[in-house]
Amino acid sequence: MNDKEAVSLFDALAQESRLAIFRLLVRGGSSGMNASTVAERLSIPAPTLSFHLRTLCQCGLVDVQRKGRFMIYRANISLVTELTGFLLENCCAESPGEPCLSPEVVQDRKEKTS
Repeated sequence: MNDKEAVSLFDALAQESRLAIFRLLVRGGSSGMNASTVAERLSIPAPTLSFHLRTLCQCGLVDVQRKGRFMIYRANISLVTELTGFLLENCCAESPGEPCLSPEVVQDRKEKTS
């Protein structure tokens, strides 16, 4: 990932409704959700939701798949993991001895506290 790609992802999430949509889809996991469920849960009108979902899909944060007559939307967790890695790739590089917050360390900490 490069700076331009990261900025594009942050730009897509830098809007309250899109952030809420993405976070809801994260909660939905690999099952995903159809647009009407997202609209109902977040009280977003269909045309507005369509605009936001299109933005999230275009930058790759959300994947969409047709299932029968429905479009199922899923958060692209691997892209967010890549973004997190990009943000933390030089974690503590100038502060030796500091506890590192690399994605691997964060994941290890989550597993130990679960």
